[in-house]
Amino acid sequence: MNEAGNFLGRESTVVPGRFGEPLEVTHAYMSPKDGGAYPQRPIFLCLHGWGSNEDDIAQIMRYVAPFNDFASLRAPLVLQEQGIMPGAYSWFHDSVPVGEDLDRDMYAAAVAIDEWVDAHIAKDRDVVPLGFSQGGALAVHLLRVNPQRYRAAVSLSGFLAPGMVKGAAPADQKLEELEIPVFYGYGEADAVIPRYELNAAAAWLEEHTWLTMKTYRHLDHAVSVPEFNDIKQWLIMNNISSGVI
Repeated sequence: MNEAGNFLGRESTVVPGRFGEPLEVTHAYMSPKDGGAYPQRPIFLCLHGWGSNEDDIAQIMRYVAPFNDFASLRAPLVLQEQGIMPGAYSWFHDSVPVGEDLDRDMYAAAVAIDEWVDAHIAKDRDVVPLGFSQGGALAVHLLRVNPQRYRAAVSLSGFLAPGMVKGAAPADQKLEELEIPVFYGYGEADAVIPRYELNAAAAWLEEHTWLTMKTYRHLDHAVSVPEFNDIKQWLIMNNISSGVI
C-alpha cells in the first residue's frame, strides 16, 4: 500500500458499493503451516459460491492440487441473518445479480479479496484464484481489478460483470496484454446461470486471457470428477502444480 492508501498494482479507481457498506474478508481456512507447507509453488485462493462457505470449496484442492498450499476465504455477507441455513455466506447481495448491481457487487467483493491477499500473502508468492459460481466470477474479476498480482485463474460455472459502471473493471485493457492463463468450465445442463451468460463469459475470456474452456454434458450447476481431471492436467501444463497425487 502506498502513502495515499492505494494498493500498488491495482488501477486507481473508486466504485461506490451497492448499499454503501465496505466489504471485508475476516475469515480464512488455511492449508497446513498457514499456507506455507509448499512455499516454492503457487498458493490457491479458494472462493466459494452463494450459500456455501470456506470449508466446502477447500475440499476441491485435494482432488486438483493436493501438494499446493491454499487459502480458502469466507464471503462477508451472512445469509443466516436472512433466514438461510447456518454456515451460509455470499459475496453478493443476490445469488446472481444483474446489470449495474452486478458491477457494484463484483467490484466491492473483488477489492475486499485483493486487500486480503495484499495483507496476508507474501508479495513474491504466485497466487491462483479458484472459485465456483459467485467465486468463479470473482476469480476472473480479480484479473480485471489487479491482473499483475495473479498468476492464473480457475472459474467453475462463473459469470461475468457487464462493465456498465465506470471503473468497475478498471484493468481490462491491461489484462488483454498479459495473456494470463484461465481455465473456464461449466455444465451444459446448468439451470442457474443462463446459457447466454456462460457463452458471453467464454467469448470475453477468449479475447482477454489465455483461455482453456471445457463444458460437461449433463452436468448442472455443479462440479464433477471429469472437470477435476481436466483442471489437474491444465495445472500441470501451466507449471502451477506438480501433478503428484
